[in-house]
Amino acid sequence: MIRIGIAGYGNLGRGVEAAVKNNEDMELVAVFTRRDPASVTIKTEGVKVAKLSDAEQYKDDIDVMVICGGSATDLPTLTPEIAKNFNCIDSFDTHANIPVHFANVDKVAKEAGKTAMISVGWDPGMFSLNRLYANAILNNGKDYTFWGRGVSQGHSDACRRIEGVLDARQYTVPVPEAVEKVRNGENPELTTRQKHTRVAYVVAKEGADKARIEKEIKEMPNYFADYDTTVHFITKEEMDRDHSGLPHGGSVIRTGVTGFEGEHKHVIEYSLKLDSNPEFTGAVLAAYARAIHRLNIEGVTGCKTVFDIAPAYLINMSDEDMRAHLL
Repeated sequence: MIRIGIAGYGNLGRGVEAAVKNNEDMELVAVFTRRDPASVTIKTEGVKVAKLSDAEQYKDDIDVMVICGGSATDLPTLTPEIAKNFNCIDSFDTHANIPVHFANVDKVAKEAGKTAMISVGWDPGMFSLNRLYANAILNNGKDYTFWGRGVSQGHSDACRRIEGVLDARQYTVPVPEAVEKVRNGENPELTTRQKHTRVAYVVAKEGADKARIEKEIKEMPNYFADYDTTVHFITKEEMDRDHSGLPHGGSVIRTGVTGFEGEHKHVIEYSLKLDSNPEFTGAVLAAYARAIHRLNIEGVTGCKTVFDIAPAYLINMSDEDMRAHLL
């Protein structure tokens, strides 16, 4: 059995817990939290909830620590700290900062003789892999990535921080005409505004200035200013009834040509439609935790990404069964 620890118990931590339960070669040893452990109730019976600051005491009991923190402030410091004592994996998704984060984790993991992995999920993660495969095959081509329709947790949080907002959900929505042009192999040049729209559902506090709230959302730099954004004001009951889930998804598409004169067009597409973003991400993390455990047993140390992992390391299946049933 692969002994799993979970560092952080929000939506993603619960998703990882569910994934561990659904993998018969894994067992959950402990969940670590910055909150009072007595205030945290998990779904797996008999598993200890402990303070994150006490995690080092469990270093001989856990094969892989799955780190479920935020990319903005948690993971840049938390993953290198945990890599001192554990094989570990995170879902760091600030694309521009991946090289620095990788270097920091790689240094610590190598010094400690541990195996670490960063940026595991669906983007970065599964989408990254499919971009690589498609670029290798159609080296004369162009990449497109569309996200949604789905809840953007970061953008939803940005809306909730506006004065007068009680609750908010923001959905990222691909522009259908743009997707269709790409699928048709037209290779369009698309601006940010032409690729996605944003739809925000907002519960305003009683007496709040809804016109001001809408204006602040639509003009918010780095979040909404570059998009066509629609704001709907709804009741708390409507929010709880219609927008309590965390669906997401999207598509990675590469268009390209082959032939001596580039005479034949091709389209490669990988798409996801997810009922639960954190549960799917948790399932991806669990599969790669298995790979990290196997690599560590082989003596591999340092930091890895999805590009470094052979597919056979991901699945709980023998080589013979893989060849017989999947090849």
